[in-house]
Amino acid sequence: MKVTKEMSIHDIVNKYPQTIDVFMKHGMGCLGCAAARFENLAQGAMAHGIDADKLVEDLNKNLKD
Repeated sequence: MKVTKEMSIHDIVNKYPQTIDVFMKHGMGCLGCAAARFENLAQGAMAHGIDADKLVEDLNKNLKD
């Protein structure tokens, strides 16, 4: 399964723990915060001023490695 912008950050990290490093490299170090449980990836990226499309691309690339 691919990571999408509609998935919750919490679900992505739980299902694919190897993505934590990718989130950190993009400046999203708050993976354990309450917002990560209900925000989807697009919302979290927007809150941090991060390009959601680039983040999704990097997360999915990490899943292939």
